[in-house]
Formats: sequence, structure tokens, C-alpha cells
Amino acid sequence: MNTFQGYRRPNGEVGIRNHLLLIPTVICANQVVNRISQLVGDTVAIPHQHGCSQIGADKDRTFDVLAGTGKNPNVGGVIIISLGCEVIDPTALAEAIRVTGKKIEVFDIQSIGGSVKAIQHGAELARKMRAELDQEQKVAIPFNELKVGVKCGGSDATSGLASNPALGVAADSLIAEGGGIVISETTEIIGAEHVLAERCRTPEVSDKLYYIVDRFEKEVERMGADMRGGNPSPGNIAGGLTTIEEKSLGCISKCGTAPIEGIVEYAEFIPANGLYFMDSPGNDIECVSGMAAGGVHIVCFTTGRGTPTGAAVVPVIKITGNKKMYERMTDNMDVDVSELLDGTLSMEAAGERIWQEIQEVSNGKQTKAEILGHNEFSINRIGPSL
Repeated sequence: MNTFQGYRRPNGEVGIRNHLLLIPTVICANQVVNRISQLVGDTVAIPHQHGCSQIGADKDRTFDVLAGTGKNPNVGGVIIISLGCEVIDPTALAEAIRVTGKKIEVFDIQSIGGSVKAIQHGAELARKMRAELDQEQKVAIPFNELKVGVKCGGSDATSGLASNPALGVAADSLIAEGGGIVISETTEIIGAEHVLAERCRTPEVSDKLYYIVDRFEKEVERMGADMRGGNPSPGNIAGGLTTIEEKSLGCISKCGTAPIEGIVEYAEFIPANGLYFMDSPGNDIECVSGMAAGGVHIVCFTTGRGTPTGAAVVPVIKITGNKKMYERMTDNMDVDVSELLDGTLSMEAAGERIWQEIQEVSNGKQTKAEILGHNEFSINRIGPSL
């Protein structure tokens, strides 16, 4: 069985990175968290605008995304920094992450005496925890424990013709190894949901897929908006995409040909084996953050127009079928499969090229987004602020 070198966590899960994650429970703690990250190298901060003035399911979503990001197996240790009076309970958040057995510390700015003292205390904790994480050793891990998210953004005509179907071939390669794939972006399958529904393992899974699409369309209708006013986006249209159905047919090709085993909610834990669909927005950062909170190790991200964005705790592999864009944005692109369009590269060979990149990144190769420090993070909201 093929293997890669990863970190075996106390709960049996495996990580391909060993991040020290700094989590602010609320926007008020962002600056303290950012300063700690600046002072202590090899740490990842996830500042966000939420954590207070939230209620019900909206508050729960923020909690779930923060907890899921902390539980992601690419994270070896976590420091939670709270203000001290927000609606997100830092102790409950710590307990939700602690079930994984990983290292965790928590403190609040108000009790410790303000920003300066909090930065000093947090930096001391971070240096100690980072030194402990650096002592951990990698071990051989079979690829049937790897989970990969597939995503597209900044799409153009080359996405559906080249990079997306090539990624689908790579997705089938991982599933053949026993690994897991998750596709998301509910907004990006509208008009093609029947195609995916036919691939669902059971009628119940098919019904759930139709349900989440209908739920989203009704929410847009409730707001008095027309989704087709923003999807395809102006950039998509300039890149040659004409309708949402055309965009969706290209989008779904990136998850390969395996049956869909189940549907998971945004940021919900993703099982390890087979193909799953996560209900999420199409927004790049919100979508990838949801998949990371669900436990993926890597995200493969196709783009024709080009985008530099990465993610906080998971490597993001950028793939394109647009030769001109690849040459223009080579700083940001990892894999070029544009030869598909001139007939000098077969679809199977293009998929193998992406699959090889997945294997190398699993073994520690840094993506362009990682090298450039792209740690984007964003939480999808579902309610008003109070």
C-alpha cells in the first residue's frame, strides 16, 4: 500500500502539517493574536470578525468552525485567546478541541491585564508549545487516511474543459487508494444537481442533496434577490462562461466518477473514505474554511482566471488549464494542465500530474500559497448581528 510521511495524533487521526494554531474567540482578540503570531515563528493565526452579538444557529456556526479548525489533524497544538465577555465560550471551545488529545492552552485578555500582558503571556506559551511540537516525528501513513477537498474559483472556460475534469481523474486515484474526497459549493451545482443526484449511493442521500439545493434557493428568494445576478460572476462571464448551468456542469466534473456516499453540513466532520458533498457557499475562503473545519488535509483548487488565496491550516494546491494565466501568475500556480487543450496531454496524464502533486504535498512539499504565507480564513454566517 502506498504511504506518505505524516504525524499520528493522539486520537489516531493523521496530519500532514504540524501547525500551532492561535484562535481568537472574538474580533476583539484579533490584534493580540496577530501580534503573538508575529513574535513567534511557525504559528498560524485565524483572525475573524465574529464571536459576539450572535445568537442561535449563527453563534453555533462560529463555534463549530473555530472548533473544527482546531480539531483539524494538520494542527498539533492550539492556543485560544478570549477577550473575556463574548458569546463564544472559550472554555467550551477548548473542551471541544481537547477531545482530540492535542496540546491546548486558553486565557482571556481581561483577566490577564490587557493587550500588552496578553501578548507577552501568549508569546511565552507559543514558544514553549512550538518547541514541543518540533520534537514530534513523522511516521508512514497509508493514503487511505488522506482526505482532500476539491474546489474551483475564478473560473473560465478552461476550468470546465481542462483543469476540473483532470482534477476528477486525480480524485478517482485517491478514492482508488481508499482515501476521501469532498466537493462543496452548493451554489455551483445548481442546474446540474440532477447529475450528482444520480450518483448518490442511496435515495436518502439523493433526497438530501436536492434538499440543500432547494433550501439555498428559497433563502435567496426570501431575500428578494436573483442568484443569477452574481453567478456566474463578472469574471466568469469575461472568461467565457455564459450560464449558471454551464458553470455547474464544469464544476461537478472535478470530483471524479465515484458514487456520493453522503451529504454533510457546512464545517461538519467528513468521513475518511469515499466521496462526500458538503453544503457550503461558493465563496472561496468561506468554502475552504468549512472544508478545513470538516477535517480535510489538502484542498485542490482549480482556477482559470487566477487567484492567490490559500487557507489557514490546509495546503491549497492551485491548478489551471489556462496557459496564459499560468505564465502570468506563476508565483501562485502549482500545476499546469493546459496542454490538454492543444492535444499534447491526455486527460489520464493530466490527472496523474495532479495526483503526483497531491502525494508530494502530503509528504511535506509546500504549495505556492504556503510559501507566500496565504493563511486566509473566513466563517460563513447565517444570521444578523444583534
